[in-house]
Order: sequence, then structure tokens, then C-alpha cells
Amino acid sequence: MKTESHRPKLQTWLVVTSAIALVGVAAIGLRLPSPSRWIDGIIATFRGASPGDEHDHKPGDTNHEGHGHASHSAAASLELSAQGLRNVGLSADTLRPVQLETFRKSITVPGIIVERPGHTRVQVATPMTGVITHVHVAQGEAVEPGTLLFRIRLTHEDLVSAQTEFVKTLGELEVEEREIIRLKEVTRTGAVAGKLLLDREYARDKLIAVLRAQREALRLHGLSAEQVQQIESERRLLRELQITAPTADSHDADELKLTSTDARPVAWSQPAPDAAEPGRPGPLVLSELIVHKGQSVDAGETLCVLSHLDELFIEGMAFEQDVAQIRRASEQEWTVSAMLKQPGAESEPIHGLKLMYLANAIDEDSRTLRFYVRLPNQIAKTRHEGGHRYVEWKYLPGQRLQLQVPVEEWPEQIVLPVDAVAREGVESFVFQQNGDHFDRVPVHVKHRDQYSVVIENDGSLFPGDVVAMRGAHQLQMALKNKSGGGVDPHAGHNH
Repeated sequence: MKTESHRPKLQTWLVVTSAIALVGVAAIGLRLPSPSRWIDGIIATFRGASPGDEHDHKPGDTNHEGHGHASHSAAASLELSAQGLRNVGLSADTLRPVQLETFRKSITVPGIIVERPGHTRVQVATPMTGVITHVHVAQGEAVEPGTLLFRIRLTHEDLVSAQTEFVKTLGELEVEEREIIRLKEVTRTGAVAGKLLLDREYARDKLIAVLRAQREALRLHGLSAEQVQQIESERRLLRELQITAPTADSHDADELKLTSTDARPVAWSQPAPDAAEPGRPGPLVLSELIVHKGQSVDAGETLCVLSHLDELFIEGMAFEQDVAQIRRASEQEWTVSAMLKQPGAESEPIHGLKLMYLANAIDEDSRTLRFYVRLPNQIAKTRHEGGHRYVEWKYLPGQRLQLQVPVEEWPEQIVLPVDAVAREGVESFVFQQNGDHFDRVPVHVKHRDQYSVVIENDGSLFPGDVVAMRGAHQLQMALKNKSGGGVDPHAGHNH
């Protein structure tokens, strides 16, 4: 009787055990999300307990239901609003596809922008003694070559005497020419002996020689060939000089003009273009105005200093141990990059600069080798005020920057800005754009310097993948905040 009374209970437990086994097998075969909760519920029913007694789950608790690939993508993916994109600084310029390019491993050396010796500064001097009657320019003004700068009333006695003798000789030569023509007519009739005609021709030749010497003397006084020719044709003495702006690298144009020639002051000139055209020299800046109206100046005295800032040099200072690498970069004709630090802004890169030459001596005080890099300049701003034009150049002598000189070349590399890679412990990540989301992608960093990161081309990124070129650290922090203060430790694993 006792055995028969326990038989129904035994049969019931067998049915329950079989049901549990079938559910487990089905869960394994079908990969159900979480069969353990179903089994716990059945057991709890027979034990008289509720399913929540075994595992006290509260709303918001993290569980591992559905812990598959989709959940891992969500844990490593971030969606940003339009405002969030702008806050991070992401735009069409900073969301770019990955490209393979040649990376040049570089050393960083300090540099300073300097003038080109003998080219940047142009001194304008008067070749003759006189008095300044007009000053047509203002301090800091931009002027084009050929623009009228000063008018000077000449008081140079030697020049006045030289001009007087030159005009006198021209008159005597004209008299001799007319006399020779007359004697030729009367000589044909036999009224005058031929010897008299020959003496006049000798006198004419002497005057021509004297005139040639006087013409060269005027050139030595500072007059151009055109000015001497004008004195010869007009028979007028030069009383006033017009001094115009010279060209930066040549002096073919007349820098000294007669008063009767046309030369427009700066204030009367047509507005010049705001920016220099390609191949066209930019304006000269009057950096120093030394004289004033009414001032007496001697021959050779400087009137003003013009600055030609179209092209400058960057003077780099390399340490002795870097000399061999600098020489190799010069031999390979590798271009140099410069990083200009702006107050309150990010460093501005300047790429593709040409290394011009290295100094042949090491500075005894600093123990550095100086080398020079060509820096093309450009106009940043132009304004007109009171009939004068003022320009502001982008790069100025005295600005300090950092030069990146390449020492080794790596072709076919994935190169990203340093702000495109976030680090956490031993891991490095980039954020790839995937529709309206950004997926965090782990990468291997081969090389990192102050400005660039070289990523291993191991399949984690492919050319054409669009990644965030900046703000990777902010995106990493946003992803951690999204997951409640830390990244899911099970992300990237399947159970």
C-alpha cells in the first residue's frame, strides 16, 4: 500500500523531469534567448515558489538575454544629433573617407619666420641733394611698383652745372651742324677753301665726344637714359624729381622721373586688387617713412623702407644629432610641413614647403644648425581708408612655429589626425560612420606623433570607410556615458 501511494508522485516527477529535458534540448537546438527562466518557473511551481524568488530582477537590471551580435553593435555604436555633431566639430570637412597615402616619419624642430636677406626690405634713397616738396604716401600703406612716393626740388649744384653744360654743348653742336651745311654749299662753288669745312667737321666731332661724356656724367648723377633723352629733346633743366616705388627684384622701371612726366600719387590711383594674382607680384608695404615735407635731404639719404612680403623664409634650428637627417631630407627633396600656433585656436598646418638650403656652420651659443625653408605668403585682409590702401599679410616675420622634417618614408599607409583616435588603456579606437550612427572600431596604432597616427592596414578599416577625423575622445566618453559609466565588459563576446 505504501508503494502504491508513492507511485503517482513518482510518475509526476518523471513527467516533470522529461518536460524539463525536452525544453532544454529545444532551447539548445533553437537557441532560445533564455530557457533558464522557463525551467526556474516550472521548478518553482512544483516547489510552491514564485519565479522571482530565485533571481530577484528589478527593472533596469542588466541581463544577458539576447546577448548576440546585435546587442554588441548597440553597445559599441553611438547616435548623435545634429547639435551633437556640431558640438564635437564634425562636418563634411571632418568626416572623410580613409585613404592610403605615403607617410613620412618626421622630427620636430623649432622655427621662426624671417625676411629674405636682400629681397624683403627695399630702401628708397634720393640720388641728389634737394628739399622734399611733397610726400604722397602714408606709413603702413600698400603701394604698387611705379607709384609716386615723393617730389624733391633739386638744390644739387653739381647736377645743375652738369645739366647746364649739357644743354650748352647741345646748342653749340647745333650751331656747328648748321655751319657745316652752309660751308658745303659754298665750297662747291669754290668761294671757300675746303680746309675751312674740314676744320668745322673736326670741331663738330669734338662736341659730339664732349656731349657723350656729359651724358654719362648725368647718368652718374642718378638720371636714367630716358631722363637724359628728355633733357636733350626739350632743352629743359631738371628742377624737380619724382621718386616712384621700385619693383621688388629689379629696377628696370624709372624710379626717378622728370616733373613733366605722368606719375599718379597713391591717393589718385585706381584701387588695386585685394589679393595678388598667381604669377603677379603683390604690393609693397611702406614699413618705414623716414622723411617729411620741407626736409632737406642729401644725396644717398634714405627716404623710406618698403617691405616685399610675397615670400619669406622659415629659419629652422636643428640640433647637432639631427644634422644627418636634415641633410638626407634635403637630398631626397622631401617637402617640409610647418605648424603655426594661433592664440586661442588649433595649430594651423602648412604643408608642401621646400627646404632651400642648410647653413655651413653650427651656432656656437645654441649649438644648432640653421636651415631655411621657403614660405610663400598671401594677403589675409585689405581695407581702404582716406584714399589709401592697407593690406595685412597672413605670415609675418617674427612668428614662431614648429617644423616637421621627414626622415623616413612609409608608402601605402592609413594616416589619420591624432584627434581621430581615442585611447583607453591598451586599446585604441576610431569611430566609423554607419548611416546615422558611429560605430567604434578597434585599431592597431603603428606610429603616433604630435599630429598624426598611422593605423595598421589589417582589415579593421578599409580605404573608403568614412571616419570621424576629430573628436574621438568625446565620442568615446559619450559611449561610456550611454552604457551607464562604463563600457559593457561582455561587449564583443558570445556565450
